[in-house]
Amino acid sequence: MDGTTLGWIAAVLLIIVGLAGTVLPALPGTILVLGGIVLSAWLDDFTRVKWWVVTIIAVLAVAAWVTDYLATIMGAKKAGASTLAIVGAALGTIAGIFMGLIGVLFMPFVGAVIGELIAQKNVKQAAKVGFATWLGLLIGTVVKLVLVFMMIGIFVAALLLNSR
Repeated sequence: MDGTTLGWIAAVLLIIVGLAGTVLPALPGTILVLGGIVLSAWLDDFTRVKWWVVTIIAVLAVAAWVTDYLATIMGAKKAGASTLAIVGAALGTIAGIFMGLIGVLFMPFVGAVIGELIAQKNVKQAAKVGFATWLGLLIGTVVKLVLVFMMIGIFVAALLLNSR
């Protein structure tokens, strides 16, 4: 197997693992997808996937990262979350990774509720903050998935439209 073949295998693996990382918070999904796309464009000397296409894809990657971050923070802040609630949501997200899909979906909520309870000792406020944080995380993940699929779609279209 030559270096180019290994490079293409690595690029495809980066994209696949990145796609999984788009919903699993332990992996930097968007960056891995972008890395796989850039690697494959570079392996082909940017003949099929031009530099300007990679630039558009990179802009989408930045938008995905920013959206994911802002959606969670905005959801939490809109509900009046304390810093401990946001830290709790982050810790819940990390803990959720080890609990499978249910953990990834619901541990950010649990973490935010626990953090808010520690900060304010108000059950109703903690539930409100937990739900808003969870909803922001969910919306951010959905938007990030859409943007990552757009990145992959643009990449595949460039490959197919400019095939040799």
